[in-house]
Amino acid sequence: MPVQDIRVIHTLGPAGTNCEAAAHEWFKRNGRKGAVHLHPTLEIAAEELKDDPAIALLGCVAYPDLHTLVFSNLSRFQMVDIFVMPTFNMILASRTGEPPQTISTHPAPQRLAPPGAQLSLVNSNAQAAVDCRHGKTEGCITTAKAAQSLGLKVVQDFGPVPMGFTVHAAA
Repeated sequence: MPVQDIRVIHTLGPAGTNCEAAAHEWFKRNGRKGAVHLHPTLEIAAEELKDDPAIALLGCVAYPDLHTLVFSNLSRFQMVDIFVMPTFNMILASRTGEPPQTISTHPAPQRLAPPGAQLSLVNSNAQAAVDCRHGKTEGCITTAKAAQSLGLKVVQDFGPVPMGFTVHAAA
């Protein structure tokens, strides 16, 4: 399947995820524009892949169940590309700027949380910021972009992380 046929990428949302940024970067690196559709999980995004070579799924190599997604769908889609780019700065944030005791986090970066914090696992880094903003937890492990867009304050900045992103399309 030629990657030049891809015109639509489904990936992890909500707005502000590293996967969303990677999807736009993939189109840029391949010299064209395309549509990016965001979903609550990569598993839900994968449901949008049809036999259409213009539709793809973009995942992150740190996504906790990427291996399950790949091996459960061998007859439907295959990996057609992989690339590395830096994530947004990963941060610990809170509404007040004080170190939080309860933290929303995607499973992948949960080790960035301070020892002893009570963790609430969510579907994406951007969702962690949304949950913190709405008071579900005192803080979050998220991206600087998501935190800034929601008015959260940085407690600790871990910087960008070189990350691998995979592109999957019809088998």
